[in-house]
Amino acid sequence: MFTAIKYTSLATFVLLVVSTAAVAQSPSSSGTTKEPSKPIRPVVVLTSQSLSDVGKKLATENKTEDLIGGAGMQLRVAIQHEKNKAAGPAEVHDASDDVYYVTDGSATLILGGSLEAPREVEPGEWRGPRIIDGKSFEVTKGSLIIVPRGTPHQRSTVDKDFTMILIKVFAEPRPAAQSK
Repeated sequence: MFTAIKYTSLATFVLLVVSTAAVAQSPSSSGTTKEPSKPIRPVVVLTSQSLSDVGKKLATENKTEDLIGGAGMQLRVAIQHEKNKAAGPAEVHDASDDVYYVTDGSATLILGGSLEAPREVEPGEWRGPRIIDGKSFEVTKGSLIIVPRGTPHQRSTVDKDFTMILIKVFAEPRPAAQSK
């Protein structure tokens, strides 16, 4: 249902990101000669120093900085920092998988089980006050956590300082933002 693996090398993590993002859509067969697809966004390369700088910038607050994602993308990559934050609502995503790579600190994750009193807050996004019969994990620097779609998950950083890289892989490309 879920996997928690501890890696000591960021290079292994980067390899996972690259292989996840390399999934390409097939061109339509309209009778024309097939050609390889073209990139839809520029390449993003961050050195360990660049990642460290972003982490330091976020360390003063509970916040997230997106590195890639948006309309037309099936992938979102962000750096997220939390310090002494109580668990928010438990959540389930019907159409996206989450991958966390802990770059610093620790957090408590509850994974699996079921949502108590689930409510759909937007299409395919569910929240509940807590998880029933989930399993608790203490994750630390170097931990890799893969949360498949449909898996209840919840995080707490009470009395902890925590930074992670979040990778969301969506089943479908993200729609363009609706203007009001």
